[in-house]
Amino acid sequence: MSELEYQEALKLGKKEQKKCVAEGRFPYLPVLDEILEHQDVQTEQKLGLMQIPLEYVVGTSTRNRTYAFAANFMPILETGTEFASKWINLAEAQVEEGIRDPIIVYEFLNRYYVVEGNKRVSVLKYYKADSISAIVTRKVPKPSEDEEIKLYYELMKFQEDTGINSIEFSHLGEASTLVTQVGVQVPWDSETKETFRSKLFYFSKAYEERGGKKLPIKLGDAIATFIRVYGYGAMLLMSQSDFAQNIQKCWSEFAVLTEKERVDLVLHPTEVQGKKHLLRHLLSFSSQKKFMVAFLYPKSAKESDWIYSHDLGRSYLEETFPEQISTICVEGVTEDDIEATLNDVILKGADIIFEVGPQMMKASLKVALEHPEVKILNCSLNEPHKNIRTYYARMYEAKFISGMIAGAMAENDKIAYVADYPIYGMIANINAFALGAACVNPRAKVYVDWSTRKDYDLDKFLSMNDIHYVSNQDMITPIAASREFGLYRYEDGVATNLVMPLWNWGVFYEKLIHSILAGAYETEGDAEVKALNYWWGISAGVIDLIYSKNVPKGVKRLAEHIEYDISVEDVVPFFGEIYAQDGTLKNEAEQSMSPEDIMKMDWLVENVIGEIPSIDLLQEQAKTVVELKGVEEKKES
Repeated sequence: MSELEYQEALKLGKKEQKKCVAEGRFPYLPVLDEILEHQDVQTEQKLGLMQIPLEYVVGTSTRNRTYAFAANFMPILETGTEFASKWINLAEAQVEEGIRDPIIVYEFLNRYYVVEGNKRVSVLKYYKADSISAIVTRKVPKPSEDEEIKLYYELMKFQEDTGINSIEFSHLGEASTLVTQVGVQVPWDSETKETFRSKLFYFSKAYEERGGKKLPIKLGDAIATFIRVYGYGAMLLMSQSDFAQNIQKCWSEFAVLTEKERVDLVLHPTEVQGKKHLLRHLLSFSSQKKFMVAFLYPKSAKESDWIYSHDLGRSYLEETFPEQISTICVEGVTEDDIEATLNDVILKGADIIFEVGPQMMKASLKVALEHPEVKILNCSLNEPHKNIRTYYARMYEAKFISGMIAGAMAENDKIAYVADYPIYGMIANINAFALGAACVNPRAKVYVDWSTRKDYDLDKFLSMNDIHYVSNQDMITPIAASREFGLYRYEDGVATNLVMPLWNWGVFYEKLIHSILAGAYETEGDAEVKALNYWWGISAGVIDLIYSKNVPKGVKRLAEHIEYDISVEDVVPFFGEIYAQDGTLKNEAEQSMSPEDIMKMDWLVENVIGEIPSIDLLQEQAKTVVELKGVEEKKES
C-alpha cells in the first residue's frame, strides 16, 4: 500500500515541478542558506520543542536535499531508490502509529526550513497533517523600516504574548489589536490558549469554506476583524453554524482589508437637479411615514460646542423639509449602550442614522451587518468599514485662512493653537493653520497645546510663552458661553474675536441626503471594495468663516480672496515644499499633497512648536476616542 502512496506522492511532486517551470518559478525547495545571503540576521533564539504549522514549513536549511523534493515538498526521486524506501517506511509508520520524532528546523520570517527531517515533513504533508513536532531555532533579522520586517517583529511579540503560532497578519497593528480584543492578561495561560485555538479552528473552517483563502489577506486579519464586529465574548458562544452565518454577513468587512488604501474619499457631494426632483425622491421613499433621520450624540448639545453645531444641523434639516423629514436625537450615548440605542431607533423607524462621535463606531458594526437596510454613518475620518460610512468636513481649509490672519496680526510672531483630540483630521488643521501663518509672516511660530492633556492650563501656557493670539474651539459651548472661540486676541483677561471657522452641518446633512436620494449612496458603494468617507469642504458650502470688524480691512480682503480661490479650487493649502519639524521634506515643489496623505498626517510642520501627545498624557475621557482614531507623531530613529 505504501508503495502506491509513494507513487501518488511522486505524481504530485512531478506535477508541481512542471507547474513551477512553466510559471518561471524555482521548482525545488527554497534553501535558507541562499536566502540569508541577502538578509541581515541580528541574532538567533533557541525556541525549543514546539508544534509548528506544516503549511509554514517551506524549505530546507542547506542545498543537500533540495533536489529530492518539488517546491511542495512532494518527492521527485523515482521508486526503487534508497530515498523512496525510507519515504515508504515513514509512511507506514505514520499510518500505524504516527510520526513522533521531532524534526529540527530554523525559523526565519515565520517560515521554517528543515535541518533534519525533510522526509517526515514530506510524508505528513502528503497525509495533509496540520502540524509537526519540531525543535526550533529562530533567526531574527535586524529591525528596519521594511514593512515585512515590521510585521514580523509584531508577530514575534504576538507569539510571545499568546503562544499562538498558527496565524499571521498582513496589516501593521492587527496583531496587538487582536490581543487587546481578547482582553486577557499576557502571556496567555494554557486555558486561554486552548479556548482561542478551539474557536480559531471553527472560524478558520467556516472562513475557508466561504472562500477565505482566495482573499489576499491573512487569517489573523480576518479573525481580528470578526472579533472587532462581534466581540470576543460573543465569539466564544458561537457554534459552527453561527460562524458560517456571521462570516457571510462580515464578508464585505474582510473584502475591505484586501485594499492597500482601504478608504475611498468622496470629496464632493452628488448634486440633485432641482428641488422638485429631490422632493419626488422624498415622497416616493415611503407613502406611509416620514423619512426618519436619527442623530446619536455622546454628550448633550448644551455642554459641547461640537454637539451643539451638529444639533443646529439637525434643526436645519427639519426646517428645510418639514413635511418630508422627521428627526430624533439621543444624547449621552456611551460605548456600552450604543448597540441597544441603535436597535431602539431602528425599531422606531430610523432610515438613516448619524453617529456624532468616533467612539460609537466599534459597537455599531454588528448592528450595521444585521440591518443592511438602514444607512449608518459615523462622524470621523479614515475608518475602513464597508458597512458604515464616515463623514467629516475639510476644516483645514478654513484653518489655513485663520492662520493667515493670525500671522498678519501677531506682533511678536507667536500664535497659540488649542487642539482637543490628537486624531485623524486634527493634525491637518494644525498644519494648515501654521502654513497659513507662514504664508504672510515667515517668522511666525505656532505653539500647539492640547485641551485634553492632564496638565492643560491655557492661561499658564499663554503667559509662559508671551502669546496674545489664540486659535481655540470653533464654536460657543452653550452651557458655559465665553468669547474664547475661533481666532481671538487675548489681552489682560479679555478675548477680542477676529474670525470664527464655521461648520455648516445643516448644509452638510442636506447635501448628504440629496446624494443618498439621488442614488449615489448605492452606486458609490457598489463600485468599490473600499470603505467610503465623505470629506467635503468650502467648495461644498459646508465650511465657512465669519470675520469680525476687528480684522483690518486689508487683511480681511486678502482672507476673503483666498477663501474664494479655495472654494473654486484654484488654491489648496497643502501645496509646494512642506517640511516637518525634523526637517524631512513631506511634499515636493509644484505638487499638491494628496487627500489621503492630508487625512493621515502624523507629523507637524516646521514652524509648529509642540508635539502630538501620547495617549498616557491625556485625560481619561479622551482616551477612548484616541484609542480608536488617534495618531502618534513618528519619531526618527
